[in-house]
Order: sequence, then structure tokens, then C-alpha cells
Amino acid sequence: MNILEIISKKRDSKELTKEEIEYFVQEYTKGEIKDYQASALIMAIYINGMSDREITDLTLAMAYSGEVLDLSKFGTNVVDKHSTGGVGDKVSIILLPIIASLGVPVAKMSGRGLGFTGGTVDKMESIPGYKTDINVNEFISNVEKVGISMIGQTMNLAPADKKIYELRDSISCVENIPLIASSIMSKKIASGANKIVLDITVGNGAFMKTREDAEKLANEMIKIGKLANREVKCILTAMDEPLGYSVGNSIEVIEAINFLKGDMPEDLKEVVLELGAYMIRIAGKGEDIEENKKKMLENILNGKAYRKFEEMVGNQGGDISYLQDTRKFEKSKYISAVVTEKTGYVQEIDAEEIGKLSCYLGAGRIHKEDKIEPTVGIILNKKVGDKVEEQGFLAYICANEEKKLREAERKILEIYKIEEKEVKKNPVIIEII
Repeated sequence: MNILEIISKKRDSKELTKEEIEYFVQEYTKGEIKDYQASALIMAIYINGMSDREITDLTLAMAYSGEVLDLSKFGTNVVDKHSTGGVGDKVSIILLPIIASLGVPVAKMSGRGLGFTGGTVDKMESIPGYKTDINVNEFISNVEKVGISMIGQTMNLAPADKKIYELRDSISCVENIPLIASSIMSKKIASGANKIVLDITVGNGAFMKTREDAEKLANEMIKIGKLANREVKCILTAMDEPLGYSVGNSIEVIEAINFLKGDMPEDLKEVVLELGAYMIRIAGKGEDIEENKKKMLENILNGKAYRKFEEMVGNQGGDISYLQDTRKFEKSKYISAVVTEKTGYVQEIDAEEIGKLSCYLGAGRIHKEDKIEPTVGIILNKKVGDKVEEQGFLAYICANEEKKLREAERKILEIYKIEEKEVKKNPVIIEII
């Protein structure tokens, strides 16, 4: 078999065989196929798409490119949650300790930042000492010991997806249904959960810009789940403005910690409770969605959810004193408040532009080898529907370079759309599939 023939076949919009897909995945994982050749094939897939059969074959080839975890020792219902990515999306950091505090085992393997969206692994690594790069045995041992573990993709689990995931980011081939569906589901299959709740974000700050595309992606992943004997529930959530108030790495972790201590921004709270309620249901721990939400809120207010997060972080080498006193987190060199000259109501905050601006400051990657700056980012002070007065603060910029700070200050004033008319906030939960 020849990679050049495979590239030319997909370039010409022809369907690849199961054997051709498996050959590409195996040889690229081993390093026999070079990045530039893989880039050509990924770009051809991005442009010409894949059939349902091709997507399933790609998913399974990536899932079985390394170890596939057996988590059956934790019972018949091991639940995982995954997001298609968004701006200010710190949901996993908040939600999973809540679920674990309710007695549902959580074995979470996450990715790094992709495009203008942040990655859970990058955020968790901003906690001093916290280890995301641990071996599979330790991962399973952590879940047995404390009921939860959150790690990065190891080279043992879906290594093909790890390589392709980084490559897609570096060649601007992120927003594509076949590639997103196969990437997410390969990780979920490899990481051993048999029940999966997917947060599919929709809007200008998501990879799926329209509800129609989000529904297509949801249905694709449900199909893959059935073929792989996994129960999949998809929840479509709005991502036209950032979720919560913080966009960055350590500043999002601080917001997550504050949430677990009871300071819950309304939009973030809605998403966390909805996703969590369905996780509890498919885990067999409660059929009533509203009752499940009450259980979650109870464990936030009584401190059990926060203590579970603290337990997980401490168990994986993290310094829990930073959780106990978030003022200990290192600050960026510059922190500047952006002031508006307008009076009125916030009509729009383009989440994608906020994400790109945060990435420009150093919170994300432009090249796959780029280093993340954990302290930089944007903290919103006003959100859509909020009233603003002249000389009022719109947002705070956290930067390590003065030039980038000044550019970000200017850009924020362009991103915020302020008019005199009042505007209602749109629902955060769009659809359950």
C-alpha cells in the first residue's frame, strides 16, 4: 500500500477502504508516514469529507492504535464527558469533581488547546505540581483510590489521535465534522468509558457555527457510539459569547475553584447542571433530571464537590494550598482594565474573537510546539445583556508583553458591541439529542 495513492484518492473525492485507513493510521503513528504527507491527507479529508463508514473506520483505527482501557472493575456504568471545545470552557474542571463526589467513577482523558479554544490539560497544568502525564496503571489506581482522575492523552491511549490532533491544529484543519467526530470518539473508546455525555458547543466561539452542523456532528457520534457499543447522549450548548467570565488557563482554574466554593456564574451553572444531570442519569444514579441537579447543587453548597477536587489535585501531585487560597497563583506582568466611552447594553461579545485574542496573548497555540503562558488571558466584567455606563469597565487584560497588552485593549473595544436598546440573553441549553 502506498500513502501517495491514498492521498490522491481522497484528493479526488474517492472513498478510502478500511485497509487504507488502517494503513495510514498505523504507519503515521509509527513515524513511517511523515507530517507533510499526513497533512496532505488530512487537508483532503477536510475539503472532501468522509462517508459514515470511513468515519467509523477512522475512529476505530485511532482508538485501537494503542491501549484500550478496561474500566469494568468500576462497574457496568463508567461515565465520561467531553466537549467539542469553546471559549472560557472550564466545565470539565468543575463538573467532574461534582459527579465523583456523588459516587460516580470519573476517568477523564483530555486534550490540549486546539485552535482558539482552550484545553483542559493546559488549564490543569497551571496548578503547580499537578501531573497530567501519568501512565495507565497510575490513572486506574487514582480512580480506585479517590474516584476521579483527570489526565492528558498518554502515548499509550489513542496515540494516532494525539498526533493527528496536534497536526490538525497546526494546519488549520480543526472545524470539520468527520475529523472532530472521529477524534472525540476514538479518545472515548480508548479511555474505557461505556457511557458518554457530549457537550456540543454551537456558535461563533465553537467549531460548529450552526445548529444544523452541531446536530450532524451529534448524530455522527451517536452512530459511532452504537457501533462501538457505547451509550452516547449529546447536549447542544450556546457558544456565541465566552462561557463564564475568564478566558485563559490559570484564570479559568481560579474561576472553576470559586464555582466549586459556591460562586456560580449563571450561564456556567446552567451548562454544568444540565450535563451533570444527564451523566448521573446514564450512570444509573437517578432518572429525574431536576432531582439530579438538586443533588449536584447540594454537594457544591456542602463543600463535598470542592473537597473531591482538592483530593484529586493532591493525589496527582498538585499543591492544594493554591486551591485553598487562589491569590497564590502567579499573576501576569500586566493587568489592565479596559474602559468604554459608550453607554447602553452589551449586544454581542464575539467568542471566537475573544478566543483568538487570548491565544495572541499566549494562552493558546499558533504552532503545535508553542508553549502556553498560563497567567495570560481575558477576564470579562460585562456580558451580553448587561448595562454599561460611560467610563465603565468592560474587561481586564492579563498580559506579559506591553505591546500585546495595548493591542488587546484596542481589540476588546472592537469586540464588544454596545447599543442603547436592551437585549435579552439567549438560552444556553439549545437541544438534547
